[in-house]
Amino acid sequence: MLCFFIETAAAQALPEVVGAALRRAAIPAASMGTYVQEVDAPRVLIAANNAVAFNPASTMKLVTSAAALELLGPTYTWKTRAFATGLQTGDVLQGDLVLKGGGDPKLVVENFWLFLRQIRAQGIREIGGNVVLDRTFFAADVHDPARFDGDPAKPYNAGPDALLLNYKALTLRLLPDSAGGTAQVSVDPPLAGIALAAPQLSNEECGAWQAKLRLTSSAARIAFDGRMPVACGEKYWNIHPYGMTQTQYFGAVFRQMWRDLGGVFQGAVVDGTVPPQARLVVERESVSLPEVIRDMNKFSNNVMARQLLLTIAAETERTPATAERGAHVVKTWLAARGIENPDVIIENGSGLSRNERIAAGTMGRMLVAAFRAPTMPEFVSSLPLAGLDGTMRRRLQDRGVAGRAHIKTGSLNDVRAIAGYVLAASGKHYAVVSLINHANASRGQEAQDLLLQWIYEHG
Repeated sequence: MLCFFIETAAAQALPEVVGAALRRAAIPAASMGTYVQEVDAPRVLIAANNAVAFNPASTMKLVTSAAALELLGPTYTWKTRAFATGLQTGDVLQGDLVLKGGGDPKLVVENFWLFLRQIRAQGIREIGGNVVLDRTFFAADVHDPARFDGDPAKPYNAGPDALLLNYKALTLRLLPDSAGGTAQVSVDPPLAGIALAAPQLSNEECGAWQAKLRLTSSAARIAFDGRMPVACGEKYWNIHPYGMTQTQYFGAVFRQMWRDLGGVFQGAVVDGTVPPQARLVVERESVSLPEVIRDMNKFSNNVMARQLLLTIAAETERTPATAERGAHVVKTWLAARGIENPDVIIENGSGLSRNERIAAGTMGRMLVAAFRAPTMPEFVSSLPLAGLDGTMRRRLQDRGVAGRAHIKTGSLNDVRAIAGYVLAASGKHYAVVSLINHANASRGQEAQDLLLQWIYEHG
């Protein structure tokens, strides 16, 4: 503790240019926690409110990512397996096809299609029994998609699932047909047995067209209680079909894709477990962990982060995974690296939470430790590059720090956050964290961008 005091004693408060931007935004200095440290030395450049716990929004994904890389290893992959019960006579399976999920965060439609192709390649055309979904890698949990913000149709409100398919998301294509008075609707991925109701058209302005449509979804139908403005033209809408269970969604996609592959299936899609006598048919290996965290951090995918926290729990504690167990493992991992963390509250590991908390100093020291770890290249490359890609692609494009800062962003109502690394003009690398919690947080981007530029120039 004495060592830490000596290191931070020389740290300066916020640079005046940053403070001035906060004043313009009407954000009190006490509402921003900041920590900047050189990664190759104990020197702390800036420490302001760095011991105060703030809501970090999506920058919490960095804690989950760094822990996963060290605990699971950079070559970790997820396994999705297919088992069969009963005999196979010719191309007919006289029994159930059992699909066991391993928590793959990237079992998107393309990868699932390849998985089904592998099954077909084993000579199975007709499934005589049921399709059984084994989700026991993660503990059963009741997920309320409306709990976070009351908007369950938002894709980020989908819950985790050991057999998560395509993030449980749909893309609707709506094309107004003025002659018919409705909008033509198609869905990707296609769903077997799910009706699509065509919304009526209106002559309203196109603004807030999604709200005007008033989407509803169920196990049998996707419909609209409102109207679509004809002025909108063709629109695409990514949604979470919250009215369907994970099993219903999976079943509708599976039936359609199996049929498209020439397969026959008349049974039910149900939840269950792999029976002891079942034989392994195929195993599909996911992309590696670094590729997953790259997608997760570059584009701030909340569902992937939830999957990752549960995977950490499942692989380290060898029990059906819960978010609470995952949080315990991550906090233990921080402590093992000498990072005290009484300020840390992890609810789901994604930052999509009103409850998650971390101090800027705690996250900053975690970033320093991650930079010094063997997995540093994989971790740093997963962060958006200022002015170039991910959630930072439109920021700081005309400033010197563009292309020289790997920064994860985070935003919620009343929260704006950045965390990552800056390569200063001096050639030194700095870990930087800035967390704003205030009603005017949405005005805080200027202050945080100026902080990054200041570190580049003065670090």
